[in-house]
Amino acid sequence: MAVDVPGLVAQAREGRPRAVARLISLVEGASPQLREVMAELAPICGNAYVVGLTGSPGVGKSTSTSALVSAYRRAGKRVGILAVDPSSPFSGGALLGDRVRMGDHASDPGVYIRSMATRGHLGGLAWAAPQAIRVLDAAGCDVVLVETVGVGQSEVEIAAQADTSVVLLAPGMGDGIQAAKAGILEIGDVYVVNKADREGADATARELNHMLGLGEARAPGDWRPSVVKTVASRGEGIDEVVEALEKHRAWAEERGTLTERRRRRAAHEIETIAVTALRERMGELRGGRRLEELAERVLRGETDPYAASDELVAGLTRES
Repeated sequence: MAVDVPGLVAQAREGRPRAVARLISLVEGASPQLREVMAELAPICGNAYVVGLTGSPGVGKSTSTSALVSAYRRAGKRVGILAVDPSSPFSGGALLGDRVRMGDHASDPGVYIRSMATRGHLGGLAWAAPQAIRVLDAAGCDVVLVETVGVGQSEVEIAAQADTSVVLLAPGMGDGIQAAKAGILEIGDVYVVNKADREGADATARELNHMLGLGEARAPGDWRPSVVKTVASRGEGIDEVVEALEKHRAWAEERGTLTERRRRRAAHEIETIAVTALRERMGELRGGRRLEELAERVLRGETDPYAASDELVAGLTRES
């Protein structure tokens, strides 16, 4: 059924959760009206501060996210949460359902919580996450917290979507070494050692600071990632995390890196949409004969794969 997109957007701007939910559902379902939705949102986006939280399973991402929401709400800010879960192999929906663990905020009209399924997308984020962030931005959220799937080495994709990236670790899980292996030390702006009441928390924080100090040389004025210890289940250290986030935001705005990061984010989004459209066209070609004919010519030695791909791309361009 066709949807009154301008009407939905107007209701979302008033903070009506049902309208926000409908818009995100249109995004997730790749609705034929998605282009209209994005066109309506474009002039009113760009105000929300996007914070990405990532880390291995079990470090307390959802608990930390909930504690951060409480801190931002005390400051009078509207908060949107995108909790990106693994997909159920049966239904394709979100498997963990982070809303269960954020029940304290379920009835707060200043908080919008949405679980999204990755649906097989690698990198810890759902493919629709950038558009969903736009919806929450347009709906008046001052801060959008994006909690990603803890998926190891592909967690680094969060850096492309967030204004500030938070990496959570926990003592006793070997996370310091794993962070170095996965390249996570290159993407974090703030590092949080959660469950700091456990033995080994101080050692984990020291190890992190040491490894960050071994990184590439920083010029005067460059950002040096903060390392903060928290016990999120008791709210301890959360104010310090918010302070570190605000310091990074102020630094990024002053140095112009926030604008540059958002420009790269927009470029990545455009590229993803374009590549998706090309894949769809390729899928249509598989139902025809052009791709098979080119493959047969490669097998007969009449052409090579590079020349065949050039011919295929040229054909796609002419038809479009």
